[in-house]
Amino acid sequence: MIAIKKHYITSETTKEDFVAAMQTWVKNPNQADAKMFGAVKRFGVMPMQYFPEETIAQIADYIYDYDIAQPEWFEDYFNGQNGNGMGKGKGMRQGNGMGKGKGPGMGNGMGKGMQNQQAQTNPEDLPYADRGLHYALTTKAVLGKNLMGTIQKKGVLEALEFCNIKAYPLTDSMAVVHNANIKRVTDQPRNPNNKANSEELGYINTFKQVIANNEEPSPMVVERDSKVNVYYPITTNTMCLQCHGKPNETIEASTLSRINTLYPNDKAIGYNANEVRGIWTITFDQ
Repeated sequence: MIAIKKHYITSETTKEDFVAAMQTWVKNPNQADAKMFGAVKRFGVMPMQYFPEETIAQIADYIYDYDIAQPEWFEDYFNGQNGNGMGKGKGMRQGNGMGKGKGPGMGNGMGKGMQNQQAQTNPEDLPYADRGLHYALTTKAVLGKNLMGTIQKKGVLEALEFCNIKAYPLTDSMAVVHNANIKRVTDQPRNPNNKANSEELGYINTFKQVIANNEEPSPMVVERDSKVNVYYPITTNTMCLQCHGKPNETIEASTLSRINTLYPNDKAIGYNANEVRGIWTITFDQ
């Protein structure tokens, strides 16, 4: 977030300008409009993911207004990465939330306090919904990082092999880390082992309605005896459509042929962006 502020905010940037820039980027991330060139060169352009405009505005508003703790090494790193041409970024710290807050005691201390609080939070101390979401999103991050790396280095066909061979072991390893049962299930499975049961189908349909209404989904929590089940949707983005989109549109013929070889009974195609492809189901002890 520090880097985003450095690249997007100058002394002349209003909050409205910044929020609009964040809205534009999240809706259509692309190399031509990118400002963080080093990140794009190293990782590629982020895949498009849908978020309600209100959610983007709230996050952008926070980034703009509040002082966010800056690591001691960041200034030298930023100037070294960007050269003299980006030097004007150094002058931003006195305005637009860089070095000030909205009220007494809310400056640099707030940023550091929030950072320290997040770093020290034990997931087991979180409310059940947040705990389940944490387990799901950290597992998603591990799978996504490995999948995107495979696509960028070896292409979509190799990514199919990755999903076929490595997705389950990676998910299981995260389940061990979190001491929880972590599954991905769907109403349109590619792997038959991911087929949702009747109860899970109900949650999938509920999340489909939430997404169709352009609402922000919240985790669903069900407590049974000494166990907690948390459910959260898996939605499609543009990267997903390379393997889960529509044949001859977003799925290339060679990819479709490989899918049919690996998964003869595949049902996981035909999606558009921002559709519910399934749900995370997380189970842990109360």
